[in-house]
Amino acid sequence: MSVWIVYICVFAGVAALVAGIAAVYRGDREDEVAQRLSALTVGSKDDDSKKASITSEILNASREGTQSAFEQMISNYLNLNLLFEQADVNMTVGKFLAIVAGAGAVGIALPTAAGMPMKFAPIVAVVLCFMPFMWLIMKRKRRLNKFAAQLPEALELISRALRAGHSLAAGFNLVGQEMSAPIAVEFNRAFEEQNLGMPLEEALGNLTERIPNLDLKFFATAVVLQRQTGGDLAEILDKIGSLIRERFKIWGQVQALTGEGRLSGIVLLALPPALFVAVYRMNPDYLMLLFTDDLGKKMLVGGLVMQLLGAIVIRKIVNIRV
Repeated sequence: MSVWIVYICVFAGVAALVAGIAAVYRGDREDEVAQRLSALTVGSKDDDSKKASITSEILNASREGTQSAFEQMISNYLNLNLLFEQADVNMTVGKFLAIVAGAGAVGIALPTAAGMPMKFAPIVAVVLCFMPFMWLIMKRKRRLNKFAAQLPEALELISRALRAGHSLAAGFNLVGQEMSAPIAVEFNRAFEEQNLGMPLEEALGNLTERIPNLDLKFFATAVVLQRQTGGDLAEILDKIGSLIRERFKIWGQVQALTGEGRLSGIVLLALPPALFVAVYRMNPDYLMLLFTDDLGKKMLVGGLVMQLLGAIVIRKIVNIRV
């Protein structure tokens, strides 16, 4: 019981230290944002590129909020702010790291509560610490996939707007009003950026940075080239939209053909951990040789390595890029 008291005191002390550092280095950015807004509204003698950079910083200030130096360092190192933006998660870096630390604390306490040896606590804690990152990555992946599925319709909508005599910016606004999230949110943000004075090329660059989609980069490149050299942008957008639809059609056929391999991989990768848990519940002493005996430790490490190699090989087989 005394060991748990020590663990709790250490955890509380580290949490208090982090909170203290965050409180000391937390800066008030209201005056800074007010100065930038006044530079845009009152009028400045700086060039357009400087004004565009000020606009970009103001638009990003709402998501960054008032971050401390510690949170900014972690965010820059792990690039968490970009992940939050791509996954559309309204969360600060400090809150996310607190969730990760809480999951690790639960992982340390869970084996003891379940009657398992304390040696399993670090493994469970590491697994639970990775769970918030996995949730964030999966949420990001679902959002990007939905954006990719909506992109052909958005390009056709912009193409019809151009044929009707509207400008490209008006087409962006139309996508933001008529379509659903996430593509409506992203195109509406690009429209607002260029509406506040940012060049359209830079707004498209920010859009492709927030959404790492190859087809979207084709669209941005086509828009930039058309503005520099001229041409029928509506026809180009129609061709890009039809190309994306054909690619989705082929991708669906590939997914159908590789479905059996993907299901086999899931079963083969999930079977050893499930069997390990079942045997441990029935006869724990039978599995303890894997942790106490030298040959058992080598077999356990070899099994984990082969499991990882099998997962990589199966992924290479079924992951066919279209």
